[in-house]
Amino acid sequence: MQNGSKYVPPHLRDSQGGGGPSTTTNDSHVDNRGEPPRAGYGGSSRSGHSSSRGSRAGYGGGGDRSGSYRGGGGGSYRDSRGNDDYPPPGGSSNEPPQQTNSRWSNVDLGKDDRGGGGGGRRHDDRGGGGGGYRRDSYAPRRNERGFHGDMRSDKRTERELFEQDNQQTTGINFDNYDNIPVETSGNDIPEPIDVYSEDTIGEDLTRNAQLCRYTRPTPVQKWSVPIGVAGRDLMACAQTGSGKTAGFLFPVIMSMIRNGGRDPPASASSSRRRSYPEALILAPTRELASQIHEEARKFTYMSGIASVVVYGGAEVREQLRRIERGCDLLVATPGRLVDLIERGRIGLENISFLILDEADRMLDMGFEPQIRRIVEQEGMPAGDGRQTMMFSATFPSNIQRLASDFLQDYIFLTVGRVGSASKDVTQTVEYVENNDKLDHLMRFLLTIEDGLVLVFVETKRSCDYLEDVLCGKGFPACSIHGDKSQREREDALKSFKAGRTPVMIGTDVASRGLDIPNVTQVINFDLPTNIDDYVHRIGRTGRAGNTGAALAYVNERNSGIVRDLYELMEENDQELPAWFKSMQAYSGGGGGGKGGGRRGGGNRNNFGSRDYRKSDGGGSKGGRDNGRSQGGGGYGGGGYGGGGYGQGGGDGG
Repeated sequence: MQNGSKYVPPHLRDSQGGGGPSTTTNDSHVDNRGEPPRAGYGGSSRSGHSSSRGSRAGYGGGGDRSGSYRGGGGGSYRDSRGNDDYPPPGGSSNEPPQQTNSRWSNVDLGKDDRGGGGGGRRHDDRGGGGGGYRRDSYAPRRNERGFHGDMRSDKRTERELFEQDNQQTTGINFDNYDNIPVETSGNDIPEPIDVYSEDTIGEDLTRNAQLCRYTRPTPVQKWSVPIGVAGRDLMACAQTGSGKTAGFLFPVIMSMIRNGGRDPPASASSSRRRSYPEALILAPTRELASQIHEEARKFTYMSGIASVVVYGGAEVREQLRRIERGCDLLVATPGRLVDLIERGRIGLENISFLILDEADRMLDMGFEPQIRRIVEQEGMPAGDGRQTMMFSATFPSNIQRLASDFLQDYIFLTVGRVGSASKDVTQTVEYVENNDKLDHLMRFLLTIEDGLVLVFVETKRSCDYLEDVLCGKGFPACSIHGDKSQREREDALKSFKAGRTPVMIGTDVASRGLDIPNVTQVINFDLPTNIDDYVHRIGRTGRAGNTGAALAYVNERNSGIVRDLYELMEENDQELPAWFKSMQAYSGGGGGGKGGGRRGGGNRNNFGSRDYRKSDGGGSKGGRDNGRSQGGGGYGGGGYGGGGYGQGGGDGG
């Protein structure tokens, strides 16, 4: 990029003009995002037009980006915005650092002159779609249970669902979770279950749990399954990686099979194209909705229940076709669901089960008006006609009060320690000034020999820029944030999970609920502004009894979170450097989670959250409080969405 040119994020470069003159073709070019060669970022070999889908030419325009940055003697490092005074990688040292392993064989951290940067990125249209969808009648067929799914065995589908290459497996600390603290409060709390069997979860789920290699329930599932089957409302706070997805899917599926499918309501529209699902699961992000749907497909296999997922950013016609085939269990993001309701394609009159996953985020990030509209203004049954369950790793008191508007005589369930951060995650902090973070990150990556690395930044621009620099330096990297298209986000996640790009940079869109196997390192390149988001970020590793590591870069700009971070690490028995102790002593603090702090001004306890009805002296809709606590049970194998932990484990949901 020429000096003074405007920096253009990689994912927006398809709308810009060419960056540098197209002169030569670099046949040895390697794209470190792990994708096939493709027409690229500096116009190295574009021939003046977009390339075909399978090809991707040069990535660096004027500079040579064939898998590594070729060092140039002298000269200051120039960032992609053309700033000559940007600190050079390597800090004050004139020599590149020594590699400690051979994983990053293409990395060259020598000085360089970053040229190029601009070229237009080709439009990646998804194309055809494979023929039209034809149906003589818009009324979908129903099976003997009254649902719209398939009850027959299908070996191909079975292999697709249960024989995946990158599965979450149980870790060495699997049995240590027997002592995890569990606390319940509310009226008439059902007894927990201890095993997965036909007596506890029914024939269909027992079969599918065995296919997932789940043998026993996690602590949250021990309680949520009998509570859900009893028809009770539930607010559950359980630490990351504890199997919350199966915790709400199992009781919903069991109840649906027990009750059978329902006919459309008598007041239903005469349009046969409107679908009336019986269970609705709301999630805040597209990736989490898709992940829940994949778990639902596993657990509903051969049960006859048809699961459909809808979310924004994807082609709505394909989602509508799937709804028309029959929809019993709907996983949705709020925006797309409201859109389909307005189109007259979804009716909520038959909803018997409402689930809010990552409920605190749903009610605190601007979704509340949409949630209220969906629940209160679109014909959804209320009171005894609907069972509602909410799950998250963090539940501040103010969000509990808000959530209680949607619940009736609910049970509050807490599983895990303060802050809901797993002790299997080794947390470390290092003092690094902003200008030195990039160099420190690259030197740290050279020490990582295996596993996937997830790097969190605060802004979308930083996300694009960091991906750009790492790829140029030879680190195979991808990125994910809210401004990327759904196709780009899905491709990045797929590449990351497969290990083709073992480094993924993301904003907080990647911090909630995603269960990616083999993530061994989480790096907080930019610390979040509240401790709740930090807990969810580091929860992407150390899942399913596996160990993980979380590194945070701290400096004076992070004074607002330092004290909460210090308390969280202290409560989880992490090593605390002396400088960090001094820093937190003089920092402001105490904000904690959004809306005023989770710890109540330093009131430490052994649970991730407390039932706010206790601190308020009882009342609300819960009535008399019959609280009790006990040690938890074993953990289960699917990470975030997993069921009980067997020896194999499955891909978490």
